[in-house]
Amino acid sequence: MAAKKIPLWQDVTIPRYEQVPVPSRVDVAVIGGGITGLTAALLLKRAGKRVLVCERTRIGSGETGHTSGHLTYATDLRLSDLSDKFGRAAAERIWRGGAIALDLIESIVRELDIECGFRRVPGFNYAAIDGKKDESWQLQRDAELATSMGLSAQYLPRGPILSKPAVVFADQAIFHPLAYLAGLARAVHGDGSVVCEAASIREVSDDPLSLNVNGVMVECDHVVIATHVPVAGISSALSATLLQTKLYPHSTYVLGARLPPGILAAGLYSDTSDPYYYLRVHDSVSGRYAIFGGEDHKTGTVTDTEKRFESLERALHRILPQATVERRWSGQVIETNDGLPYIGQTDDRQFVATGYSGNGLTFGSLAGIMARDAVLGETNPWQELLDPGRKKLVGAVGTLVRENAEYPYHLIMDRLRTDRSRGPESVERGDGRVLRVDGRHIACHRDDAGALHMVSATCTHLGCLVRWNTAERTWDCPCHGSRFTVDGAVIGGPAEEPLERP
Repeated sequence: MAAKKIPLWQDVTIPRYEQVPVPSRVDVAVIGGGITGLTAALLLKRAGKRVLVCERTRIGSGETGHTSGHLTYATDLRLSDLSDKFGRAAAERIWRGGAIALDLIESIVRELDIECGFRRVPGFNYAAIDGKKDESWQLQRDAELATSMGLSAQYLPRGPILSKPAVVFADQAIFHPLAYLAGLARAVHGDGSVVCEAASIREVSDDPLSLNVNGVMVECDHVVIATHVPVAGISSALSATLLQTKLYPHSTYVLGARLPPGILAAGLYSDTSDPYYYLRVHDSVSGRYAIFGGEDHKTGTVTDTEKRFESLERALHRILPQATVERRWSGQVIETNDGLPYIGQTDDRQFVATGYSGNGLTFGSLAGIMARDAVLGETNPWQELLDPGRKKLVGAVGTLVRENAEYPYHLIMDRLRTDRSRGPESVERGDGRVLRVDGRHIACHRDDAGALHMVSATCTHLGCLVRWNTAERTWDCPCHGSRFTVDGAVIGGPAEEPLERP
């Protein structure tokens, strides 16, 4: 039987938003209904913003719906190469950012109870499956580097595929990307925020900032461009074109195949070939399943793409001879001139994200965090590293990258996990909590006499959220150790300014 030529993910039902009225004004307009746009929209809505998501066709119809479904912080550029190229601090910041993105996805799945099969699995990176070169020393270096960065990694002289050496990274993940997207869309749509499909953006104007959506002018304060390749937006056509010249689209090919039970554990597997092969194994309702991809090439340079699928199937059967291919599809990844994505502001009120290489689901989720922070004017650990206007990163990655390794975790995850369900009245005598009050993070303490003390929870050093110290009854910053009294006065630095009054 001929293989189906549609992605495995197309079997899920996504709510329709095709006939949704377009509002005349929102706080943030998001162009693109893939993982970047919907993640940004959800986080911004949670921050109190009214958001409009404009998708040209259907939610998930773009590259998110054609992915191989890998969730990994292991970048296409292997860790040792990333460290050599940009410096160890920058490499660590990128990989730990990917780990934060996976944590965010997991927390959203749990909070919204999204049935998308999210599961933590190990990720293996192998020596090239067709290669003869001894790569054990470099794989060992990758494992040692990852371990020194606080990530769980182990070198294996013989991995579970072809007995080749490999590095295994713990806590990678798999899920059903379109089922996840459907959950995001449901959470975004409503209460003043809107998801709009079949939404054609005819123009973006600067004064006032507005979009022409299907002939309706929509004013907004910020625009997030979350399309596969950025549209012009409010920057000049020349600026948009210059950014696009730094992007290199590559076609990639994917097979879906059934496996005999117990043949290979669920997980992510890739190798060091150039272009590399990638394999995902998971359990479906009908048994064990494999998704295998590779044979990448620059888009438009190969005419007989059928041969790519044939070559890919031969490679799959070298690894898993028992695999029965039943699906095949292709997708596109966007490479950049230095191997890192472009994520950040291209104008005071315009945010762009593109160039994810083979890490679209991971970088797309990280871009959602960064878009939220850009709109809210909050410091972000990756804004300098991934700035679309960057020139050269080596030796110029800035003070944010040189801070301790835990900084981005506290800065980002504390923001996203702040208790929003309770108000200051819930704080008991002698206790302290960080709550969201009128859209701001507020450190609330009630003293033994019942008086409530409220100050900003944002540390005045580098913007992390403080935490309540029960024993000392102080507000302490987990990033760099600054301490404050219940009324915000500085007890110990590096912060020099008191916590602000709300």
